[in-house]
Amino acid sequence: MTQARLYFTTGKIEADRIFAAFEAAFEDEGLPIGVLEVDEDRDVHEVSLYADGDVDAVEARVKDILAGLTLSMPIRREPVPDIDWVTRSLEGLKPVRAGRFFVHGAHDRRKRHSGELAIEIEAGLAFGTGHHGTTAGCLEMLEQVVRRERPRNALDLGTGSAVLAIALAKLANIPVLATDIDPVAITVAAANARLNHVKALVETVTAPGFHHPIFAARGPFDLVVANILARPLMRLAPEMAKHITLGGSIVLSGILDRQRDAVVSAYVGQQFRHVRTLHREGWVTIHLKR
Repeated sequence: MTQARLYFTTGKIEADRIFAAFEAAFEDEGLPIGVLEVDEDRDVHEVSLYADGDVDAVEARVKDILAGLTLSMPIRREPVPDIDWVTRSLEGLKPVRAGRFFVHGAHDRRKRHSGELAIEIEAGLAFGTGHHGTTAGCLEMLEQVVRRERPRNALDLGTGSAVLAIALAKLANIPVLATDIDPVAITVAAANARLNHVKALVETVTAPGFHHPIFAARGPFDLVVANILARPLMRLAPEMAKHITLGGSIVLSGILDRQRDAVVSAYVGQQFRHVRTLHREGWVTIHLKR
């Protein structure tokens, strides 16, 4: 079967509009759609749609959708080889140790050491396998925060593959709400929670923002972890303040070293106090208290 990726670049506002339009138009076909931030400073985002079968027909529909949004941009196409990408990615995927946590694929189960908290995550569609500096940094920071503060109600905002939600459930044995704007990520997150035997503690919900009723129903939270990106985290600061208990902690990541001060300032302005910053591989993980 012919498979191809149709893609183009645009700004974030346009990318969000296009993504929503593509979701509505291609929902029945289940064609994968993605938006990748290529250059944050220049506001360059790449929109991709993966088509199979009659790729020309799909491209024609893409052009019609863009025209309906009064947008016009060159669409590029690249063939997608018929490869089992999960198997291919696992060939070079090594287990990761961060604090007491051991994040691994099924092929490395036997490498777990006594006393480690194992989290089994296969390479899949959702971001966050523990191999990125931000996820590993969050795991280290969460272990310290949980040990000192013993939270009772936690939120993993932008959960991806649910590594952090699973880590919290295993470490603290508490209920964790795991949300993401991407329904594919939530499907993966729920599967990973079942795989790691914490489904009873981890509730996975597709939620585009704090206006979703699940946050009012489950909050306020005494611990929130959000491994997203610096700019969204800064915009979320007022809402974070509304959904965290007085004295509660937030752990933020997805932040470059050079973005650290701006993020801290945004939260200090919402009556958060900076506790600690952990640096790892050019990224930072920040712990703040309300």
